[in-house]
Amino acid sequence: MNQEKLIQCFVSALAIDGALVTDELKYNSIPQWDSTAHMMLVAELEAEFDVMLDTDDIIDMSSVAKAKTILAKYLD
Repeated sequence: MNQEKLIQCFVSALAIDGALVTDELKYNSIPQWDSTAHMMLVAELEAEFDVMLDTDDIIDMSSVAKAKTILAKYLD
């Protein structure tokens, strides 16, 4: 998986600095990552990686680390 593309999706969807995008960054741990931004992030990831995430995966995507794990399932 392209780490840079993943980071760019978070930067774009959440309007945050790339330095904040670490595996430890969790949903709702910063004001920018709220439910609305989460849906923007999902759309961004789906477009960038040309995948369609299922509802369970969207709900489970609770951190950057989890996003990597979920995306890896679709990209194998």
